[in-house]
Amino acid sequence: MIMELTMKIEGMMCPHCEAAVKKALEAIPTVDSAFASHEKGEAVVKLNAETDFAVLKKAVEDLDYKVIV
Repeated sequence: MIMELTMKIEGMMCPHCEAAVKKALEAIPTVDSAFASHEKGEAVVKLNAETDFAVLKKAVEDLDYKVIV
């Protein structure tokens, strides 16, 4: 079962920011893939198991970006 989740993120300004967010999210064991877009201000995350949103949020906010939803 694959679940998809879109996170609204403030503070990403460039492709380097996207790569940092992608890497942080993909380091979580239940994340199959992550695609971040600084232009849209969001990340789309594909999960292979139920994951507490707080875990995903912390991974992004530890990089000093702000998760809105």
